[in-house]
Amino acid sequence: MDSAYAIFGAMLVSLVLFQLNQRVASPVLAIVNRWLRWIIFSAGGALIAIDFGWISRPFWAVALAFSLIWFLCETLYNWLAIQALSISPLPLFPRFVANTSGEEWPTAPRLLKVRDWLRANDFKLVQSLKAEVGPSVYLRVSVYQDMEAQIRIQVTFLPQTNGAISVCYSLSSQTVSGFRYVTDNLYLPFGGFYPENWLVERNPWRRSLDGLVKRHRQRLSKAREMLLPWSTDPLNDLNSQQRELEQVNTELGFLLPHADREDFGKMSYEGRYRVWQEIWLLNYFGRSKRYE
Repeated sequence: MDSAYAIFGAMLVSLVLFQLNQRVASPVLAIVNRWLRWIIFSAGGALIAIDFGWISRPFWAVALAFSLIWFLCETLYNWLAIQALSISPLPLFPRFVANTSGEEWPTAPRLLKVRDWLRANDFKLVQSLKAEVGPSVYLRVSVYQDMEAQIRIQVTFLPQTNGAISVCYSLSSQTVSGFRYVTDNLYLPFGGFYPENWLVERNPWRRSLDGLVKRHRQRLSKAREMLLPWSTDPLNDLNSQQRELEQVNTELGFLLPHADREDFGKMSYEGRYRVWQEIWLLNYFGRSKRYE
């Protein structure tokens, strides 16, 4: 009976986290809730099976079996979702255009605080962009720079199916020697390859922009390289990045050649596996593959 109460309590906590995340769209809360649902399924399934006399094995063994069932079901779901993305007309590297609709920045109080922080720390808006990632679904980006134009912050607003908006940040600096240092907290799976001169560090757990800026500056300080101020237009630079990423990932086998995509989809088998692997790392550990 105590075990049943514990499971019901966990279910209540999971429901509260789900409702809370409907408003704040936090990947950290989502990770906690995924683990909680996995535990509820495993322990609850084992408790029901033993109480009804369906299985006479020890509780831990039955819970482990239900845990494996969860893993297999979620693996199948993720694999089918990756395959659907691969054969869909949705672009993996969408093209951006200038955002002149007047909807550059959401009005949610928690997001307005981010804009206030940028202004207070002398980051100036350079350009607002958007990319269509689905029918009438836009990825909105606001690009800021510091006073020396050495750090460029890309603030990306990710629309959720429930109407909430999640925000991610990507900081980039370029050096005289030709390297691009990128520090971000994106939690979307990538799984592909970066150009050799890109030094990328992803921090999905670090949701504070202030903390991410400090981390980026630490990396630049350790590198001891002379920074090259940004002079390129953010729109041209971002679309150039997208073209370069698509080219590199086609050459290295993550994407199939254009001639094969109509029949087999955009991603190769290896590419789909890499995305599946990164989905698990991000969804349950908040970690991405190391890219440097």
